[in-house]
Amino acid sequence: MSDSAALTAYNVKTKERNVPIQDAVITKTSKGAYMAQGHDGKGNKLTTLLGEAKALAAIKAGTAKQGW
Repeated sequence: MSDSAALTAYNVKTKERNVPIQDAVITKTSKGAYMAQGHDGKGNKLTTLLGEAKALAAIKAGTAKQGW
């Protein structure tokens, strides 16, 4: 997995930064922003907002699924 396509998020429960998102699904919000949702492998849900370029790069690299 390359660094540009790796998706990370802040884990609110454990207060950890840059936690890799597993089984990520990228969706669009009602205002057109991109959002990645998944989990950290320990049962904690993760969500983060992304820019269009990073979201599409993650889908193309296969690190995330397209949800729209």
